[in-house]
Amino acid sequence: MQAFFHFVTHEWYYFTPLALMSLTAVTLVIWRILLNFDARTNMAEFLPRFQDKLDKEGPDAALAFCRSQKGMIARKLFVAGLETRQQGTAAMRRAMANVIELEILPDLNFLLPPILALAKIATMVGLFFTVISMINTFNSIQEAATKGNASGVTTQAGAIGLALFATAMGLMTAIPLVFTHVLFKDWIANYELKMKSAAQKLLVLVQNYKGPMGRPNAAPTGAAPVGAGS
Repeated sequence: MQAFFHFVTHEWYYFTPLALMSLTAVTLVIWRILLNFDARTNMAEFLPRFQDKLDKEGPDAALAFCRSQKGMIARKLFVAGLETRQQGTAAMRRAMANVIELEILPDLNFLLPPILALAKIATMVGLFFTVISMINTFNSIQEAATKGNASGVTTQAGAIGLALFATAMGLMTAIPLVFTHVLFKDWIANYELKMKSAAQKLLVLVQNYKGPMGRPNAAPTGAAPVGAGS
């Protein structure tokens, strides 16, 4: 602990950039987690309410209901499908597939490239600072040895351990970031499957919807899975 404190106070020009990188990494991860929470839709709660709204008040009321909800499935996916319902289920399928590919997935991948870039850079920056510090240390050792100052050689040799703190800090930033990035990508893959399943459920609900006269909604049938093509 004393050695680390010495590194912070006496080699602050190495510590400060590494600490700023760690702070930036924490900020990006927390920001992305908050965005993921905002993107979630509780389908077990939302879908029965949506179906009840659709059956009792019609598609327009269901559309307005979706626009007022939180989560990307309700606010973006279902809205895109309902807005094109008059053109048939094929148009709904294309609209929802486009929203998934062009709007929702880019939003879910927001901040992931900077997180991965920071994870890769942190290790290299830490190693770079370590190399520079060790070069200076070995130069000081050589000068002390040339002058026959044995105590100076011993003192400078201890600085090698301090130089390794830079690499350690880089790894402490990079390792959690890489792990977090993998978890975020896995969450997005699972969320994409959830969106496609929800889109299929919306197509079924619209097909089975009965209008004011109790007749099925006049929309073409034969909807293929969302995302299977345009």
